[in-house]
Amino acid sequence: MTEDEARTWVLERFGPVATERVVAFVAMVVEEAAHQNLIAPSTIPTIWERHVVDSLQLVALAGPETHAMRWLDIGTGGGFPGMVVALVREGPVDLVEPRRRRADFLQLCVARLGLGDQVRVYPTKVESVTATARIISARAVASLENLLRGAAHCATTETRWLLPRGRLDEEEITALQKPWHFMFHVEQSVTNPESSIVVLDRVRSR
Repeated sequence: MTEDEARTWVLERFGPVATERVVAFVAMVVEEAAHQNLIAPSTIPTIWERHVVDSLQLVALAGPETHAMRWLDIGTGGGFPGMVVALVREGPVDLVEPRRRRADFLQLCVARLGLGDQVRVYPTKVESVTATARIISARAVASLENLLRGAAHCATTETRWLLPRGRLDEEEITALQKPWHFMFHVEQSVTNPESSIVVLDRVRSR
């Protein structure tokens, strides 16, 4: 997927207004990347494919019925996926980012992009967050077991977990079934055929 194809992908799915908001945010990320390591420098030339589309593919997996419901993103970092998700949907989005400089950057983006009524930045670990969300995402953050243990208090059995994992570790899924009960399926990433997204539903501890 070229950068032009990636921008077209976003435009076709979310429309011109949302796409322009994403364009503005991407410009902020590229500018700030000169001052702190928001994303890998090698991915800046392919930011639309590697970060924007890779993030926004999660919106469809969340399901249309959740469009106005709360979304919590763990380890948002430079804004992916949580910030770009907020730019294309209506519901509230909580961004959890314990690294202070990155959290400050996210808060600046919230102010500049007019997201103050929709997005809340938590400059802390998810264990300290009190919000309950219908969708929880975490892009390449920690092990599945640590994610569920750390964020279970932010979920209900109706919460859907969207967890991009890179190459699927089937042993990790098997091990997760010992302390947790859940339904799951795996989606292939649209940006990398070797990457997977683990989708968990009806999660509860055994």
